[in-house]
Amino acid sequence: MFFHITLERNMQLHPRHFGPHLRDKLVAKLMKDVEGTCSGRHGFVVAITGVEDIGKGLIREGTGFVTFPVKYQAVVFRPFKGEILEAVVTMVNKMGFFAEAGPVQIFVSNHLIPDDMEFQSGDMPNYTTSDGSVKIQKDSEVRLKIIGTRVDATEIFCIGTIKDDFLGVINDPGAAA
Repeated sequence: MFFHITLERNMQLHPRHFGPHLRDKLVAKLMKDVEGTCSGRHGFVVAITGVEDIGKGLIREGTGFVTFPVKYQAVVFRPFKGEILEAVVTMVNKMGFFAEAGPVQIFVSNHLIPDDMEFQSGDMPNYTTSDGSVKIQKDSEVRLKIIGTRVDATEIFCIGTIKDDFLGVINDPGAAA
């Protein structure tokens, strides 16, 4: 799920950046440092939408660097248990498959894949139904449900299932060929 939240961060800036464009340099450094990162508490920072406040700088003794408290708004992505996501399959093996939904990697175990699908090894490993009508392989798009998440300090891992109504393959790249 996506959220628009207010966050705070202390930014250090080198004295060479002081001058008429100090605010622009600070905002550029904030975007470079924060966008695309993951915090276990808030999730993945997708984009900074605005800077609310830049506090008074505090000079660091001996270095000349100045620390500015910055309050900013950001769009963050945090997956939750029970959420339905659309993802692209990145790897298939006999244990299940890995898929990515944006920055989140999701593992779907072979126990959480419908019973009528079997693993087929070969040059393009996949899970195929007995009649061959549905195939999950690399680059397939699937709709899945998150049944568990594990949050580390800098990463979020998810376990998903496609063993439910309206879940499974949305788009199969192999069918078009």
